[in-house]
Amino acid sequence: MTTRRKFIKNTAMGAAGVTLLSSSSAYAKILGANDRVNFAILGCGGRAHGLAKAINISKQGHIAAICEVDQNRLDKFEVFCKKELNASPRTEKDFRKLLEDKSIDAIVVATPEHWHAPMAIMGMQAGKHVYVEKPCSHNPHENELLVQVQDKYKKVCQMGNQQRSSRTSALAVRDIQEGIIGDVYAAKAVYASSRKSIGFGKEVEVPNWLDWDLWQGPAPRETYRDNVHPYNWHWFRTWGTGEVHNNGTHEIDICRWALGVKYPKRVVSTGGRLHFKDDWEWFDTQMVNYEFEGGKLLTWDGRSCNAFKSLGGRGSVIFGTKGSIYLDRAKYIQYDIKGNEIAKQFENEKKETKANKTSDRVGFDGLTVKHMQNFIDAIVKNETLNSPIADAAVSTQLCHLANIAQDLQESLNIDTKTGKVLNNKGADMLWKRDYEEGWEPTL
Repeated sequence: MTTRRKFIKNTAMGAAGVTLLSSSSAYAKILGANDRVNFAILGCGGRAHGLAKAINISKQGHIAAICEVDQNRLDKFEVFCKKELNASPRTEKDFRKLLEDKSIDAIVVATPEHWHAPMAIMGMQAGKHVYVEKPCSHNPHENELLVQVQDKYKKVCQMGNQQRSSRTSALAVRDIQEGIIGDVYAAKAVYASSRKSIGFGKEVEVPNWLDWDLWQGPAPRETYRDNVHPYNWHWFRTWGTGEVHNNGTHEIDICRWALGVKYPKRVVSTGGRLHFKDDWEWFDTQMVNYEFEGGKLLTWDGRSCNAFKSLGGRGSVIFGTKGSIYLDRAKYIQYDIKGNEIAKQFENEKKETKANKTSDRVGFDGLTVKHMQNFIDAIVKNETLNSPIADAAVSTQLCHLANIAQDLQESLNIDTKTGKVLNNKGADMLWKRDYEEGWEPTL
């Protein structure tokens, strides 16, 4: 078993290129270059606030414009930028005007999921670098197209799976590769919440502060209902992709990274909308098993409406022949083969912490800051991305495969090189969505 001294030594070394500081003021001291990246933030909901803070912390980041089809959100976010960030961005309702603006260097896509890939694709085609929130696509076809567009236009494109910029997660992956828990063969990803019912929506007149047509964009047109905007779109198939994408993308990605695998050879999923009976179209309970070549397994345990906290509510466990490793956004814990805790490392500490010490958790924005800085450094300094879109799309594809397997209620055989489902007409039918005329993304 690896000694405590070895663990401390590895911790001191840190993960190559991944260093997380504990305060916003410290982040500002990282940079010395004078290059400025002008950002347009597309979508002004809750996530946009954390992303805007991250951009503002960087000496090279400048919030030049914000865009939102909900006028109330746009107004509130503009006030936030001025009061909290001392920024005075240009405001727009139609993102296409910002793509035409040559002064904009990069866009942040923080919209509903049906817009992620189309906006990212149009952004790169317009010469912009792209930071796209997870999941990077609404369907497998978009996933493939997004990677092809990035390869064609050679723009920097990073997905917002910010745990890839975690010091402790990167350290754990390196330790796993060096054999700290022996040969790894399985991983489990968990997310649990206590979401309420969304009820049954009523068709109502579109509010005068919302451009419903532009909100829908590439999605086929539907009548406005009162239980869709601003958040519940996640659970409707026209716009969202379900919990396995909404949150599972994070933990599934970490497990895949730690196992050192790409596409599985087989996927099986069970679950459904089991907790409530309402308009929610995706699954509130989903258990997915992925089998990879080399005898490696990955399991996703997703529960949207029952927050029993196995693994603390969300997290990842990697199992090996000599022990296990638990990972979340705040820490890395090593266990021996009997399940005894050996050592613990917190994201915001540079020394090993004893097992009985209470965690001083790093806020979610801390990893967002690191991930955004990595994106900016890739633009300005040509540094390596922590989550380049070609790799991020693989984790997104695993989530798509889970939903396809659940919809078909079949065991799917997968091409481990391409991520495509083999010999399955049902899966072929689910590979691509229908688009509103004139909005389908192309290469």
